[in-house]
Amino acid sequence: MALRLVIAEKPSVAQTIAAALGVKEKKDGYIEGGGYLISWCVGHLVQLAEAAAYGEQYRKWQLDSLPILPEEWQYTVDPDKGKQFKTLKELMHRADVSEVVNACDAGREGELIFRFVYETAGCKKPMRRLWISSMEDGAIKAGFASLKDGRDYDALFASALCRAKADWLIGINATRLFSCLYGKTLNVGRVQTPTLKMLTDRDVAISHFQKEKYYHVRLDLSGAEAASERISDKAEADALKGACETETAVCVSLTREKKTAASPKLFDLTSLQREANRIFGYTAKQTLDLAQALYEKRLLTYPRTDSSYLTDDMGGTAAGIIALLCDKLPFMAGVNFTPEVAKVLDSKKYQTTTQSFPLWSLQRLTRTRCRKAKNILTLAGARLLLATAEPHIYEAVTAVFSCAGTDFTAKGKTVLAEGWKELERRYRATLKDKPEAEDGENADVTLPELSEGQGFENPAAKVTEHTTTPPKPHSEASLLSAMERAGNGDTDPDAERRGLGTPATRAAVIEKLVKGGFAERKGKQLIPTQNGAALISVLPDMLTSPQLTAEWENNLTQIAKGAADPGEFLSGIEAMARELVQTHAAALDGKKDLFREEKPSVGKCPRCGSPVHEGKKNYYCGNKECAFVMWKNDRFFEERKTAFSAKIAAALLKSGKANVKKLYSPKTGKTYDGTIVLADTGGKYVNYRIEVQKN
Repeated sequence: MALRLVIAEKPSVAQTIAAALGVKEKKDGYIEGGGYLISWCVGHLVQLAEAAAYGEQYRKWQLDSLPILPEEWQYTVDPDKGKQFKTLKELMHRADVSEVVNACDAGREGELIFRFVYETAGCKKPMRRLWISSMEDGAIKAGFASLKDGRDYDALFASALCRAKADWLIGINATRLFSCLYGKTLNVGRVQTPTLKMLTDRDVAISHFQKEKYYHVRLDLSGAEAASERISDKAEADALKGACETETAVCVSLTREKKTAASPKLFDLTSLQREANRIFGYTAKQTLDLAQALYEKRLLTYPRTDSSYLTDDMGGTAAGIIALLCDKLPFMAGVNFTPEVAKVLDSKKYQTTTQSFPLWSLQRLTRTRCRKAKNILTLAGARLLLATAEPHIYEAVTAVFSCAGTDFTAKGKTVLAEGWKELERRYRATLKDKPEAEDGENADVTLPELSEGQGFENPAAKVTEHTTTPPKPHSEASLLSAMERAGNGDTDPDAERRGLGTPATRAAVIEKLVKGGFAERKGKQLIPTQNGAALISVLPDMLTSPQLTAEWENNLTQIAKGAADPGEFLSGIEAMARELVQTHAAALDGKKDLFREEKPSVGKCPRCGSPVHEGKKNYYCGNKECAFVMWKNDRFFEERKTAFSAKIAAALLKSGKANVKKLYSPKTGKTYDGTIVLADTGGKYVNYRIEVQKN
């Protein structure tokens, strides 16, 4: 019997497909039954090889070996996933397997993951493509009933391959180039570096900010407070106040506008990360890890997506979950809620296999003991309710008054229908730590009845003083938003990827900046380090601007459509790498030592007063003209079986003495407590002697 081998991107997706097709017999690394073998890739099983694969000369980071431009690209199997690759290869070459189905995610990276495995395994069997946007049983069955020819997606694979090779070429060459030039490992990447630039730009804006005072004159008009525009001069504001108090304020304009605030969309990963950071202070990586863990327990659908809609066939599932939420979430008690499920359904706007909305089994939820995981699940559940709630409707009133030749404005807001805002308030009331209000979340102000031409004689007036405030440092929430928007104005609307990175990779980019020492966390804030600012200062604009990503995405979109030549694109990337190396063949003037780290000082040299540093084998004076050095393997310490620690060295340099316990006596074979004295005579070697401590 001929079998069909199905390869999914992740084990959980493979299990879902198997359940939909009635395949139940679990094997080591795959599931079998009903004419199917269903296996998985565990993400990127095969990757582009490191530079050393192209020759021994590339094993060391050297300027004269750059640029590295492979003629024949090499691939490597992830060493941690070798067993699963071996399983897939064996399955592909089984005699009873007649064709292979690519069931990896419906997108560029899913195509790349499958093709790398297919080609590295040397598979020649017919290739089919499962292209679905929903993991509902019906969608899976329909997808298998209408499988596509795998070769129909060759252009998409070419686009994915170009992206991978371009990132390799620029990332490896730029990282090695600037690391060699400045003597420190400086990771440079198409996504990471512009993200760091956002942090440094914000830091510069804050540090260069000049506070300025300004004033408003405010009129009390029978319960309506009307304010002037900003006034920079205090005397001018005082004069206007005095003038207004002796004149009549006349309402010259009154506008009433009915406005609707649509309910928020379902979470995609980035918006979930932003909200979890703002409300709970979770990092982007923490939220991703928590969402992934919930997904593995089938409490949340697949979170690594930038889609905020469900497919049309998921309406029934969503309605059932909403009913559960209304019954079980405490803040929904007593609420008469009729969900508008259709608002969150749109197959055309759905871009990947699954979406971040809760599957909610309360029995399993009670077993989820992690408080943070419960917070994420409840947050996703609350968002599903908000997304399907009625809109928030209000009337905005703007009244303009003229007094003393100046316009004053009063604004009011009357709520006509609370809609989703009421549910949001109920949910937030349950939070232990109330998050800061977002812009626009001010308390409603109701204006008194007003009419055009209405006058107010001798109104009470006051002057209020204010100070301009600097921009806030980026939080992970604001940085994720900036990454999502970066370069979008220059990116083709049809591009698969927009902004910097993908929802699934942005957290890793931030973590890499922190672990690399280029950014640091201070509470919820993300701040560039000195090395981070220095790195941006030495890199060309080409590498620090999101413009490069926008240009690449535009080209990759055309390649995926079959309208552009992959070879031409990669030739351009190779030329870019060559130009980068040629243009930056030497460090910038005055910045050669920019990344040289100040070595910690153990103490001051007793001979010249310069700092003494710790080396692997000694403690040495930082002054090259001075010969002072204390060797760690000095026979004095070895005979006494005592390690010459930095603590002892610091004490000797500070006071000339160090109290040490359990010194060994070669004469008696016993240990004792004593004081080591630095007896430096200024010669080539430093001497020491013992003062025995008296009891």
